[in-house]
Amino acid sequence: MSLESKSDAVWGEAPVAVIGAGPSGLAAMRALSRRGLDAVGFEAHSDVGGLWNIENPASTVYESAHLISSKTTTQFSEFPMPAGTPDYPGHRHLLGYFRDYAGAFGLTGRIRFNTRVTSAVPDDGGWTVQWESPGGSGSGRFSAVIAASGTLHTPSLPEFRGSFDGEIRHAASYKSAAEFAGKRVLIVGAGNSGCDIAVDAVHHAAAVDISVRRGYYFVPKYVFGRPTDTLNQGKPLPRPLKQFLDKRLLRMFTGDPVRFGFPKPDYGIYESHPVVNSLILHHLGHGDLTVKPDVDRLEGHTVHFRDGSSGEYDLILCSTGYVLDYPYLRPELLDWTGAAPSLYLNIFSRQARNLLVVGMVEASGLGWEGRYRQAELAAAYLAAQRDDPAAAGRFVELVAGESPDVTGGYRYLGLDRMSYYVNKDAYRAELAAHLDRLAVEPAPEDARSEVHS
Repeated sequence: MSLESKSDAVWGEAPVAVIGAGPSGLAAMRALSRRGLDAVGFEAHSDVGGLWNIENPASTVYESAHLISSKTTTQFSEFPMPAGTPDYPGHRHLLGYFRDYAGAFGLTGRIRFNTRVTSAVPDDGGWTVQWESPGGSGSGRFSAVIAASGTLHTPSLPEFRGSFDGEIRHAASYKSAAEFAGKRVLIVGAGNSGCDIAVDAVHHAAAVDISVRRGYYFVPKYVFGRPTDTLNQGKPLPRPLKQFLDKRLLRMFTGDPVRFGFPKPDYGIYESHPVVNSLILHHLGHGDLTVKPDVDRLEGHTVHFRDGSSGEYDLILCSTGYVLDYPYLRPELLDWTGAAPSLYLNIFSRQARNLLVVGMVEASGLGWEGRYRQAELAAAYLAAQRDDPAAAGRFVELVAGESPDVTGGYRYLGLDRMSYYVNKDAYRAELAAHLDRLAVEPAPEDARSEVHS
């Protein structure tokens, strides 16, 4: 039966539309399938993987991109990465992993590839979704929409005073260090991508500087020979104790970044996303690049900095993050008045019935399992509408209220990129508590025994 013929469908007959086939979209489709809910995936590219598929025109990864969290804390718990996978796999390992995940759970055949959703609109208790594909445009009726199209695909490019005679690009377009050959490069922004790219650049560029506004905490990938994020996997430490101990541990392993030219952080550790990269400190210590302050203005090939210094550059590469973008949804459906939509638990729209978002969350150590737990709660809510309408009704009343505090007591910086940041332990606890409120068990089918270990 074609999707177009479902215009008169009621709940239980119309499928759920899942937009995006990256990690969050695959997690959503898996969670729905475990509840016995029909789903149709939509993916603009020809394959799964989202941004981790470097062949995807929308991908923002580069050749040297690897996980900044270890495989142990990142992978889906029911589908461990194969034996022999490195601690911090690169994008090619990860694309293979997502292909295997989609295949193992029968998701691949439910995805409409090369199909871009252009709009999703509430319609008489359900949703009308429109799309474009090489075969033409189409539309269909769905019982719910799960937006899982990711958060790192629309670049945030700063505006600079003055004019520049060289090239200004966003890091989203960067793919290979060979692009820097012989150039004087200024990288603006020292987040994880900015530091990765700076380390790439020192091997090819004529000169490299990195411009920063604030200080950072630098976390090594290994401590005592083990991936750093695997050291404290038991009961979470109280916030003040964790901040106290981890700050001192970092001093032991990475030293004080101030001595390399970085400003002193004006916030506590974990109150902004840490930089999981100690190689940049290695190269700073060897004189391979220099830390510069914030850009003041541009003049020809000259960049003037806020401290009065200046430098000559051929390329300014802006590693300045991304803005959230769900272009197929009207902003008011997401209560989008600030930097991020205002959603209950970063998942549930209060403005539109059965509009859910999976993947609009960031936290140190949350991993793809955290996105799956989001999807699990979303699927449980949709299943409750079918199996226990009273429980679903009580949940709707809960979602209409204020979202619980999931900061874990951390005072996160008031930056746009931190507007959907959570503490992983507090967030997972709330997801589990809300799942208990619905108390709807998954369907008997469980493919955990079918997958590799």
